[in-house]
Amino acid sequence: MGLSKTEEFTRTQNEIASLAKALGHPARIAILQYLAERKTCVCGDIVAELPLSQSTVSQHLKELKKAGLIKGDVDGPTVCYCVDMKVLTKARKLLTDLFLEVHQSCC
Repeated sequence: MGLSKTEEFTRTQNEIASLAKALGHPARIAILQYLAERKTCVCGDIVAELPLSQSTVSQHLKELKKAGLIKGDVDGPTVCYCVDMKVLTKARKLLTDLFLEVHQSCC
């Protein structure tokens, strides 16, 4: 398998790709929606809300955190998660700008 050559693309293109990857699974969308609805940091409640095991939820949380869409604060043995509004605002702008650019170019 070859290298992805991400350095060949712009910073913005790489940022959008990272966001798209993080949002590329319905469980991650569900987690993001759940955290947004709570408007506060949530610890263990996510597993109870989704039809997934603790380890699977943890993997999805890891991907969302890697993309910066969520933050996690360690509180003893638990981690509390919430949406990172600053990154979410930036992601919204990046995706809106991309879709506007594509739409204007092709239509």
